[in-house]
Amino acid sequence: MPNFSKLTQLRGLQVYLLRGSLHRSYSSSPANAQFREIISEQIKSIKEAGTFKSERIITSSQSTQITVEGSNKNILNFCANNYLGLANNPEVIKYSNEILSKYGAGLSSVRFICGTQDIHKNLEKKIAQFHGREDTILYASCFDANAGLFEAILTPEDAVFSDELNHASIIDGIRLCKAQKNRYKHRDLNDLENQLKSSTARMKLIVTDGVFSMDGNIAPLKEIVSLAKKYNALTFIDECHATGFLGKTGRGTEEYCEVMGSVDIINSTLGKALGGAAGGYTTGPKELITFLRQKSRPYLFSNTLPPAVVATGTKVLDMLLKSSELTEKVQTNTKHFRDAMTKAGFTIAGENHPICPVMLGDARLASIFADEMLKRGIYVIGFSYPVVPKGKARIRVQISAAHTKDDIDHAIAAFTEVGKSLKVIQ
Repeated sequence: MPNFSKLTQLRGLQVYLLRGSLHRSYSSSPANAQFREIISEQIKSIKEAGTFKSERIITSSQSTQITVEGSNKNILNFCANNYLGLANNPEVIKYSNEILSKYGAGLSSVRFICGTQDIHKNLEKKIAQFHGREDTILYASCFDANAGLFEAILTPEDAVFSDELNHASIIDGIRLCKAQKNRYKHRDLNDLENQLKSSTARMKLIVTDGVFSMDGNIAPLKEIVSLAKKYNALTFIDECHATGFLGKTGRGTEEYCEVMGSVDIINSTLGKALGGAAGGYTTGPKELITFLRQKSRPYLFSNTLPPAVVATGTKVLDMLLKSSELTEKVQTNTKHFRDAMTKAGFTIAGENHPICPVMLGDARLASIFADEMLKRGIYVIGFSYPVVPKGKARIRVQISAAHTKDDIDHAIAAFTEVGKSLKVIQ
């Protein structure tokens, strides 16, 4: 009988030596050394500019109270997209565990081969029901949904009209298509109309974020829809920072702007208010969804959503279809924070949205401000170039339905103390 213990140790040593040999060979390559030097210089310049982004490590579930590596204290989290506070909701977790046990960890396949389960079709129907649309197609993320739409539906005969501050995923998605590309000034209806008026394209598509995530401001959707009708154009909105909590019942920018059902195509995410896990989707006419299942590359060539993620989105939508209580709570919390911070002397960008950018201007100041807030038990992040334009650095605060009034008051007090110490306010 062989000595398995010694054999295992010998094989482990061989693997260790092989890995070490491969690592030495890789790291000693002249091309690799040059590459490292080039990248290191760029990293150095980012640090010198004060825009280097360090990742803090959370050691708990996503919630309004979290723990961070290096600290045993509970810290109040004010910078997550967890708008409805459902990322660690017990009901959502319980249902997700049940679906994980029944349907497994993943599909190991794309949808059209053997990656579609009944739970995927059920979630797509619920999303369509929530938005009042005919059909829905799921993606791994809304970034994929944006990457997969424009290339599939637009040709060189068509034209796309995109707000200049649209999300990076929209910009990248439009780059992939062969349509005539037009960019209009941010929320500038006159500029949009002039461009629509001069276009002779077969099909015109107006593209905008419903809510612009860096500024917390909202697209003038009623006017955009009106222009679309006037110039026979289609409309598209990205609703990642609106679905589930903007508008009276959380139906998003359409509801907020009182034009429910007027937008032709909606893309959004399951990874923010709808449970905070992952996944995105396109919802709209059934013909569009059928076509995307045939032509959309991120859908055709990416694994389908894992069952546990599908369960999260399904459970949250069930909750929202029954009650608007959480939607109302986040709106109340938002008003309280915005009013109190403005009264304290801060400049808060945006409009009636849980994204509440505290404008500071200087990138280094934003980074120092965020560090000082963490010392006072408040988790926020400084945003600077290239995430936002130069000279417009900020702390982007995000309010959740799960925040209590005491949580918000604690944050306001900390902001006021740090703001005075750094001479941001009097």
